[in-house]
Amino acid sequence: MGEFVLTDVRLFTGGADLTGHSNKVEISSEVDDKDTTNYASQGWKEILGGLASAEIAGGGQWEAGDPGLVDDHSWATLGGVGPWSIGPRGAAVGSLAYFTKALRADYKLGDAVGEVAPWEGTAKSSWPLVRGQFIHPPGTARSTTGTGTSVNLGAVSAGKRLYAALHVLSAAGTTPSITARIQSDDAPGFASSTTRLTFDSATSVGGQILRTDGTAITDDWWQVAWTITGTTPSFMFATTLGIW
Repeated sequence: MGEFVLTDVRLFTGGADLTGHSNKVEISSEVDDKDTTNYASQGWKEILGGLASAEIAGGGQWEAGDPGLVDDHSWATLGGVGPWSIGPRGAAVGSLAYFTKALRADYKLGDAVGEVAPWEGTAKSSWPLVRGQFIHPPGTARSTTGTGTSVNLGAVSAGKRLYAALHVLSAAGTTPSITARIQSDDAPGFASSTTRLTFDSATSVGGQILRTDGTAITDDWWQVAWTITGTTPSFMFATTLGIW
């Protein structure tokens, strides 16, 4: 029996929230199988895993006229690489997230007369497809320096990496600037937090994705913190975090 119906999928790419203009998104990942069968294989094929890849395919209703809308964003990023984050069950803090750094590989629009104008697009991974969580929701405006809700994501073992994506969805005010950081601690109170990743300061809509260097991190609690400057600044952003 199915567990749930897809009614609240969230789709973010760079600084665009395509949720309200999307009605389909598919995530796939695969590993190449390499045949190593030999005379000692006793009549059975032997396989080794080769290169891994992931792909995101989406589509929905076409709209243009703003950097956060699908047509403007697609033309601006076609052939470019940036963060994609998908929430199958919404984007509240702690909600499941799949995200990656991906190449915007193609963009398709248009249909027959009388049809609702559609769009379709594909992104192909440059980094692993990470299964993690949203740690900052897209619908909360921030105008002052602060920290988000802490989540227990777990420790990062040696050879693994912490991945984080930031989608700045709106920026308002005079000379607004936001610098977001990913912090860890061994307790939810964050009395002795350590900054693990720092995004570049952002003054307009856009996306960034970062990862650690593979060194083990024993802390298991995580949060996003941000510094905001400017005159009457206001930002809307979403952040995803995961270990792979």
